[in-house]
Amino acid sequence: MKHRLYREQQLNCDLDTAWKFFSSANNLSEITPKEMKFIVLTHFDNDEIYEGMIIDYFVSPLLGIKMKWKTEIIQVDLRKSFTDFQKKGPYKLWHHHHEFIENENGVLMKDTVDYELPLGFLGEIAHTLFVKSKLNHIFNYRFKILKKRFNR
Repeated sequence: MKHRLYREQQLNCDLDTAWKFFSSANNLSEITPKEMKFIVLTHFDNDEIYEGMIIDYFVSPLLGIKMKWKTEIIQVDLRKSFTDFQKKGPYKLWHHHHEFIENENGVLMKDTVDYELPLGFLGEIAHTLFVKSKLNHIFNYRFKILKKRFNR
């Protein structure tokens, strides 16, 4: 079964600043809870995002178990949006669309994540028991970190 997580956050910064921060894979570990031990493995000489960009990570989403995660940037609309898609990792489907809308207060950032767990019925039980709350925890953590960084 497919699930959707949607979040939005107002950032008090200009569009260039927001785009530069969020489109850099090197900043992902800063906005991910420390207990997830999120490490970007891919090193970029030029961190500018582009369609076809492959990013490899280590992440420990559950019980400290270290997993490889590989995403591909499948869509980029410069300074407006980009989408990452899981090629390898813990989900059957992971499609994360990031959108940036300039407004009078700075930038409204929107995250839409469509995801599906593996293992059918067992995956749905896991979703109910802990995956949904874990994803909410991750995005709540991001909200708090981004508020400190951009909305002082």
